[in-house]
Amino acid sequence: MAPISADERNARTIQTAACLIIGDEVLGGKTVDTNSAYFAKWCFALGISLKRIEVIEDDESEIMEAVRRMSDRYDFIVTSGGIGPTHDDITYQSIAKAFNLPLKLHQETFEKMKLLSKPHPNQPKFDWDVDSPARKAKLRMAELPTDKSRDLKKQALFPHEDMWVPVAVVNGNVHILPGIPKLFQKLLEGLKPYILPRLVDPEGTGTHRILFSTPLPESGVADFLTTLAAKVEPKGIKVGSYPRWGKKHNTVTLVGR
Repeated sequence: MAPISADERNARTIQTAACLIIGDEVLGGKTVDTNSAYFAKWCFALGISLKRIEVIEDDESEIMEAVRRMSDRYDFIVTSGGIGPTHDDITYQSIAKAFNLPLKLHQETFEKMKLLSKPHPNQPKFDWDVDSPARKAKLRMAELPTDKSRDLKKQALFPHEDMWVPVAVVNGNVHILPGIPKLFQKLLEGLKPYILPRLVDPEGTGTHRILFSTPLPESGVADFLTTLAAKVEPKGIKVGSYPRWGKKHNTVTLVGR
């Protein structure tokens, strides 16, 4: 079977998704990851089946292995974190290396950065035209994985006119987002118009979840739920049982389109 091209990945129907959280600070317990939970709810609302969430360290080989595997297995991938100006922000360079692409200064990102960046209180008169360590650090955030054989407009999306941060799209289906929750959420929501035409349900009505409350323990409903699951799961409806420790009632869910 011939390999799938980046343009084919960028155009095919989106049914499955994966999320890659990148950051030593998450694995070390310093930062609580909220982006994967937000992405899970976002996928559920759009009817996209989220198949995997992984958290990995800021390590080039780990990032390369994960994005290659996810890009090959799933339709829509987002990464979170590691695109800042410091030495440990290695997401762009690692993903570029994973797909044998160079890092190139993305001119539109750079121009938007100069136009929309708010000056830091300690650098109120930052000069973009003077070479300096600070300027080089800022340029790191505008150097994106670039495939010269493909349309550049498909490789860097700007969902919001008031934000200079792009969503870099690599290999057609890997979407690189920042780790800051506010930015992650805003950019993710901005991607909806780009992907709605590619959903199984273009109207974006998504998946439905029905919850039932029962006073019975899980052991009391286990046999019934096993029988029910055998009947409805072949039709695309998932049956779940969720005990509520210390509560009088447990929850049973039915999830489907």
